[in-house]
Amino acid sequence: MVAAFLAALVLTSPAFHNGARIPRTYTCDGRNISPALRWTAPPRSTRSLGLRVVDIDARGFVHWDARVASTAGHGLAAGYKGQATGERSNSVGTTGYTGPCPPPGSGRHRYVFTLTAFGPGGKVLARARLVGVYSR
Repeated sequence: MVAAFLAALVLTSPAFHNGARIPRTYTCDGRNISPALRWTAPPRSTRSLGLRVVDIDARGFVHWDARVASTAGHGLAAGYKGQATGERSNSVGTTGYTGPCPPPGSGRHRYVFTLTAFGPGGKVLARARLVGVYSR
């Protein structure tokens, strides 16, 4: 049952594959823009989508925390700029995407992109994850 729940939504990126290196363009060493993201159709009763990017090797440093309208289709273009009302502050204290920027010499960091489908009353209907890595 849990595996079917998690498999109901799939998150991918044309910029990098799951477990692969995030291209420099999408980091603080490049243009620092969000990568394009694609997902499968969320469950029918989805009211909104939550998108969160966290560096799990930096004690949960949040790089992006946004709500995406369920009408956004099946993805976001590279450099997506969400509406200010739909984004929460990241760990830098700003809204919007801030790319991977691990300290030099700190090794490879894992960045978990999590897409969550929310239904009526904020109930979690499905969740998908995509992991990218980056080091300096």
